[in-house]
Amino acid sequence: MKKQSNLSRLMDYAGNYRYFTYASWVLSAVSALVALVPFVYIWMILRDALNAAPNYAQAVNIPHYGWMAVLFAVLSYLIYIAALMCSHLSAFRVATNLRLAVSEHLAVLPLGFAEKFGSGKLRKIIHESTGAAETYLAHQLPDQYNAIATPVGLLVLLLAFDWRLGLLSLAPVVLAFLIMATMTGKRMVEKMRQYGNALEAMSNEAVEYVRGIPVVKTFGQSVFSFKKFKATIDEYEKWVISYTKDLRLPMMFYTAAVNGVFAFLIAGGLLFTRSGVTPEFLLNLLFYIIITPVISLTLTRMMYMSESKMVVADALARIDSVLEAAPMQVQAVPQHPQDASVALRDVRFSYDGKTEVIKGVSMDIKPGQTVALVGPSGGGKSTLASLICRFFDVQGGSIAIGGADVRSTPKEELMDTVAFVFQNSRLLKGSILDNVRLGKPDATEDEVLAALKTAQCMDIIEKFPDGIHTVIGSKGVYLSGGEQQRIAIARAMLKNAPILILDEATAFADPDNEAKVQAAFARLAKGKTVLMIAHRLSTVANADCIYVVQDGQIAEFGTKDELCTQNGLFARMWQEYQASVQWKVAKEGER
Repeated sequence: MKKQSNLSRLMDYAGNYRYFTYASWVLSAVSALVALVPFVYIWMILRDALNAAPNYAQAVNIPHYGWMAVLFAVLSYLIYIAALMCSHLSAFRVATNLRLAVSEHLAVLPLGFAEKFGSGKLRKIIHESTGAAETYLAHQLPDQYNAIATPVGLLVLLLAFDWRLGLLSLAPVVLAFLIMATMTGKRMVEKMRQYGNALEAMSNEAVEYVRGIPVVKTFGQSVFSFKKFKATIDEYEKWVISYTKDLRLPMMFYTAAVNGVFAFLIAGGLLFTRSGVTPEFLLNLLFYIIITPVISLTLTRMMYMSESKMVVADALARIDSVLEAAPMQVQAVPQHPQDASVALRDVRFSYDGKTEVIKGVSMDIKPGQTVALVGPSGGGKSTLASLICRFFDVQGGSIAIGGADVRSTPKEELMDTVAFVFQNSRLLKGSILDNVRLGKPDATEDEVLAALKTAQCMDIIEKFPDGIHTVIGSKGVYLSGGEQQRIAIARAMLKNAPILILDEATAFADPDNEAKVQAAFARLAKGKTVLMIAHRLSTVANADCIYVVQDGQIAEFGTKDELCTQNGLFARMWQEYQASVQWKVAKEGER
């Protein structure tokens, strides 16, 4: 099957608005041809002036020709504006539909896709790549047809008055085209792809750097502490300098050729006037000197047209990298959870398809149980929690909630069954009310207030004049990490899902906030199945079962007392934790 062109794909997104695009092409081409008519009147003005010299009063038609030149110049401008109006109507529709397509596809992808892909890369694709397509259709494509029509009209004008001067004017055009060819083609396409990759990588790492600014400031570090971010900046600098040096000579020769028309005309003028200068030749020479700047302008626009095609091709390729991502599979026969149990059977998972981070994990969590996952960092605890929420699909084994495989459970039903609070819970730009309502969109204000009260959030609400209507984020207020966690807990409480997953939910809380967060957890967990991940072992001491996760496997499991008697990994972790607590108390006592 023949591959669909990029323009054809964009027209598919335009729908019936594509006809505005087609109209913009026609109007832009007409505008280009009409824009050449004033040059004909300028030639007539020069002719009458030369014929009447030195008695210019006899050149009675000059004012008429002047006004006609102005009329056609204005008419060309108005037609071009109409062309841009048509192209923008279509371009805005395409940009909107592209963003909707990407956003709608993101909604059916696994929830972990955004984290794996990179939020910076996604932002660049949704805003900049779709914006590149809009710019191409709104401006560059109409200009392309304008630039195509201009040489056709110019060719007629250049050969109509004096074919010899016309051919001399075209000689540098041919030379410029040959030089332009060395700066385009497959090599340039690859360069544009590399340019996009460098920008994308830098954007992605910039987002991660901004998120880490509090840590950088706390420890008095600089941008250089973020080696990956610094590396992307260095790579971009290296690419830009190398690319600029590659194009330095071709661009210099191209500029010289495209602006060298006058040199050819002067040489031709000297050659053709060896026997003397005639008024007719002088008239044509003056006309060609006036009109030839249009040639350099047109060539430059054509050069940038080839670049814009490569830019939009690269933009569509990046959009495809999201649209071609496999969505979550939905089983033909759905299964529905019967209770709040969780069962993992020989679960295996790899982020890159090569190195397994979860290696045959099995566990059973009964309804109403509180289960904890502990172990060394990087062991796979958060990955297991993500798999239960179906942020990613397992690549081996199965996960069942209430006896129903999560892959066969409708997405909406799964999300209603599981609530989660992570260590970096995100609040959206909006009111506290709107943020909490995400857990239950149809909740009343009284229900939201009740959830906030249960989550120990009333001290947050009472310190703001607008209460629950206080806007968070840009042009609003900012909350501390512990305060954000409590708002996130209120959201989970309002949702009231039977299964609750807590992933290091007190990691960023100060002592005062931690006590309130723990009190909120105690209320939130009543009557629910709870899976908690924590490094502070005191928070999991009363769990019904503790699973120790190491290197993607369950190293041991049991209650705290049972694990301590086994003298295994947990026993060592508990001893180290107790020693650290005693050390802190002793140090404080010494003061």
